[in-house]
Amino acid sequence: MAADPAPAPIPEPADETLREARESESLLDRDARAALQEAMTWAGVYDGAIDAAFGQGTRAAMARWQAQNGFEATGVLTTRQRAELFRQFNAVFDGLGLEVVRDNATGIAMELPTAVLGFDRYEPPFAHFNATGDIDARLLLISQSGDRATLAGLYDIMQTLEIVPESGPRSLDGDRFTLIGEGALQISHTQVWLRDGAIKGFTLIWPAGDEARRSRLLGRMQDSFEWLPGTLDPAEGTGAQDIDLISGLEIRKPKQARSGFYVDASGAVLTTAEAVANCGRITIDEAYEADVVLSDADLGVAILRPRQPLAPVRVAAFQEVTPRLLSDVAVSGYSYGGLLGAPTVTFGQLAELQGLNGEAHLKRLALSALEGDAGGPVLDTGGAVLGMLLARAQDGRTLPDEVSFAATNGALQAVLTQGGITPRVTSDQERIPAEALTDRAGEMTVLVSCWD
Repeated sequence: MAADPAPAPIPEPADETLREARESESLLDRDARAALQEAMTWAGVYDGAIDAAFGQGTRAAMARWQAQNGFEATGVLTTRQRAELFRQFNAVFDGLGLEVVRDNATGIAMELPTAVLGFDRYEPPFAHFNATGDIDARLLLISQSGDRATLAGLYDIMQTLEIVPESGPRSLDGDRFTLIGEGALQISHTQVWLRDGAIKGFTLIWPAGDEARRSRLLGRMQDSFEWLPGTLDPAEGTGAQDIDLISGLEIRKPKQARSGFYVDASGAVLTTAEAVANCGRITIDEAYEADVVLSDADLGVAILRPRQPLAPVRVAAFQEVTPRLLSDVAVSGYSYGGLLGAPTVTFGQLAELQGLNGEAHLKRLALSALEGDAGGPVLDTGGAVLGMLLARAQDGRTLPDEVSFAATNGALQAVLTQGGITPRVTSDQERIPAEALTDRAGEMTVLVSCWD
């Protein structure tokens, strides 16, 4: 025999009559009425405009919420029911300890989750607030003097930080910018404004997957943000320095960084195959994304094509005249992976016209190159390209410090032709001063970065 159906729940008695509920509702101002609509939107019973007008859609939403919560579905919320709706709406903030914090050093006051975050230190232009509980969250208050150029610089710098994942919407608009970084583990939201020579704002870093609480908390912080007098003194903080940090924040770094050089007028780059193997993303000079269009594993070289056309100041011209043994050569490259901000030139000599095993496609150089130089052009004394520096390991052997190998011109030109690029050539053997050679080398050499 089928079991008797469960009895329908008996609606709770109203704390007010319908007439009393209408009277108490009539005392609400516009903001309170809009807040009710917002709370019902969050509860999933209302999808209309937040206009503070209680029409049929709002009344139907109130009735749905009443029915879902065991109240008589009158379509008019009583005082107690409104309080319960807001209690549910604000339950997301339970345990966060929301309080207005006034930080006079930065000149910022705003509502912060004080049970989750605590002040740690000043590292101008940031005040750091770190996690104090189980939620892996962080906050930066941003404060400095400046103008639009300073604001634009800050916008660029913050996109290099580990705390700002690379994907996500971002915009710089006159006197403000927004940066949203969406990563697998965290989401960061940065908002910064310029007003009367002061730049102020904040970055909230919150665990991914907690979107309901993050978005509600962000709204409270935005609404409560207040400008106080002054900006953060640049002399504040510990003064500790680290080459991998900016104001105490870790810089986003590539897996590896090598060199390359321009080989056509639209910005195609020749580099080593090792430099661009197993990369999630490849950049030229850290600013331009590029794709591998051809990779020759046997020769150890690759051709990159930037996703947007570039206009190189100088494109490699390959020397057609065979160089003499012991002739002077130079290698241009980012020896230290871009830390110096510009390529360096290392001088040496051409020791052999073949590899250790007699390979015709290799040249042996007598010069001391570093790992980051791999992929850079090998130049004669007039700035013409004789080849490309290869990675230090050859056939499983690590070369002595003073020995390097380069792929020869003929082999490189064959790869370029295969990749649809007509290499530029020259037979000019003019010798130019070392300073001029360094300038020419720098105009064609690029930093190639491989990112996860």
